[in-house]
Amino acid sequence: MTVRDSDIFAGNADADLVVIGGGAAGMMAASAAARAGARVLLLEKTDRCGRKLLVSGKGRCNLTNAAEIDDFIAMYGSNGRFLHSAFARFFRPELLAFLRSRGLETRTERGGRIFPASGDARAVVGLFEREMADAGVRVLCHAPVASLAPHGGGFAVESGRGRFAAPCVVLAAGGASWPETGSAGEGFALAAAIGHSVVRPRPALVPLVVRERALARSLGGVDLRNVRAAAFAREAVEVDGASIPARDYGRGENKKPRPPLIESRFGELGFTPFGLGGPIILMMSLAVVDALASGPVSLLIDLKPALSKEQLRRRLQADLDTGGRKSLRSIWADYLPLRMVDPLLELAGLDGGAPARGIGAAGRERLIGLLKALPFNVERPLPLARAIVTAGGVALDEIDPRTLESRKAPGLFLAGEVIDLDADTGGYNLQAAFSTGHVAGESAARRALSSR
Repeated sequence: MTVRDSDIFAGNADADLVVIGGGAAGMMAASAAARAGARVLLLEKTDRCGRKLLVSGKGRCNLTNAAEIDDFIAMYGSNGRFLHSAFARFFRPELLAFLRSRGLETRTERGGRIFPASGDARAVVGLFEREMADAGVRVLCHAPVASLAPHGGGFAVESGRGRFAAPCVVLAAGGASWPETGSAGEGFALAAAIGHSVVRPRPALVPLVVRERALARSLGGVDLRNVRAAAFAREAVEVDGASIPARDYGRGENKKPRPPLIESRFGELGFTPFGLGGPIILMMSLAVVDALASGPVSLLIDLKPALSKEQLRRRLQADLDTGGRKSLRSIWADYLPLRMVDPLLELAGLDGGAPARGIGAAGRERLIGLLKALPFNVERPLPLARAIVTAGGVALDEIDPRTLESRKAPGLFLAGEVIDLDADTGGYNLQAAFSTGHVAGESAARRALSSR
C-alpha cells in the first residue's frame, strides 16, 4: 500500500510509537515504552483495553506461575528457547515487583498458579489503565487497524479512527481465539502483508469433540479428579488399555512420548455434552489437534490410576463376596460418581438392577477394563474461536528474540499471542505476553528515540 503524507492524521505527528492492540502484551508494551521516554499511541479495536484479561482464569486472571525457569520454558514446547532472552530481561520477579509497586498484591495457589490477591481480573486491568494514563500513553478505542505499511522510514497505520504514522510500531493484536474480546486474527494478516510468514493458527487449550456423543452427553457435567488421560494416534479399538503410561508425557524435560502415544496427563477433566474438557484435556488438546491432521486419534481415561487391574479385581471380588445380594448398580456406585454408574454399566452390557453376585468373570473384566481405560475417539476440537489460546502465529525465526524486532521490517516489533508461542494452562501464556510486551516496548522506544 502506498501512503501519501497528506493521508496521515496530523495530530499524530509527534508520536514515536504506535502500539496495535490493547491486551496484556499491548498494554505492557505501551507502558514500558512510555516509561522509557517515548510518546506512545495505543490503538484498541474494542471499547476498552484488557477485555481478554477480564475473562482469563475464569475472571480471576492467572498472571504467572511459580515454576522454576527451566520448567517454565519447557511449558512452551520446542519454541520455548525463544523466550530465554525476554525472560532474562523481564520475568516473574520483575512482573510481580511491577504489580506490587502499583498496589496489586498476589497469592500463589495449587500448581504454582499466581493470581491477584483479590481474585478479580478487574484489578489487573484497572492497574494497567492507570499505569498507561500516568505514563502519558494516548489510548484510542474503537480503532480497529485495517492496514500497516512502511512509510517514510517508519510506518503508516490505517485505523477506524484515522491514519497514523510513527517511526516504530508494536504489533500486539493477539491471536484468533475469543474474538468477542477483540482478537480475531487481524494481527496475522497485518504481519503477513508486511512480509512475515505466519505458522498456521490452530486452537490450543480447547475442549474436544468425540464420536461417542451419546455417552458424552449422558456424562455431561461430571467432573473428575485424580484421573489419567492418554491420547494415541490410533482408533480406540486398536489401543490396548495397558498402553496407558503411569507418568506424564508431552511438553517438558524428559517427557517426549513414543508413538503411537501422543500425550499423557494426570489431573482433572470434565465431560461435556459434545465430548471432553477440563484442565488435562485442554493441555493435551494442541498435540491432539496436530495429530488429527495425520489420522485418527483416540483418548483413553484411566479412572483409577492409583490401582492396578489386579488390585481392582481383588477389591471388586471382595465387594461381591460381602455384598452379593446388592444390585450391581449399588456395588458400582462405590467406584464411580453416581452419574457415571448407569452409562458405564450400559456400555459394559450389564443390567444395573441385577444382583451383583450374578455377574460372571467376563462381566467383571469388562467393568475393570472400563475403569482402567474408558475409550473415546476424538472427532475434532471446538473451533478456534472457542479456544483459550491460539497456537501458531508469526514465525519465530523472523523475530530477534533479544528485542522482539522484526527481521523482515526493521522498526516493527511483535509481542504476545501474535507470535508463534503457546503454553499449558497455569499462567504461562500471560507471562509470555507480559514479558514480550515489556521487551518489545522498551526496545521500540529505544529505537524510536534514537531516530528523533
